[in-house]
Amino acid sequence: MSIALAAILTAAPFADLAVIDHAVMGFSGGGATPVDRRLRLDRCALPLALRWRTQRHDTVIVECPGAGGWRLFVPVNTASAAGAAAPAVNRGDAVTIAVAGAGFNVSQPGEAMESGVVGSWIRVRSAARGQPMRAQVVRPGIVSLPLP
Repeated sequence: MSIALAAILTAAPFADLAVIDHAVMGFSGGGATPVDRRLRLDRCALPLALRWRTQRHDTVIVECPGAGGWRLFVPVNTASAAGAAAPAVNRGDAVTIAVAGAGFNVSQPGEAMESGVVGSWIRVRSAARGQPMRAQVVRPGIVSLPLP
């Protein structure tokens, strides 16, 4: 770290949001949404910790690991990648709606009311109930309902 940068860091009462943006861009490979400039985060004495929030790689978690640290969730623009991916489930497709828990696994037929790629949340309708539900696309033809 240069002396000038160290002087700026010690003089600023808040974290430099441009540094956070740069770290997220380097971690994600680009396409990250800039951090809201209205934030007033305490300076972080330790190096920032960055990790993906989910396996979809659509949000980066930025943490200041020190005592009294903070945590940010920074969205990554995946529009170009999502646009290129073909839907795993199309509207009107017959799907299997699966619910799994500790010691059980239940599934039933249903219909997709929206199209979606793997990992996206879509509306589905069970043949038995007919009421729309939100389910996550697991793979082509399979959606999963979360347990409350």
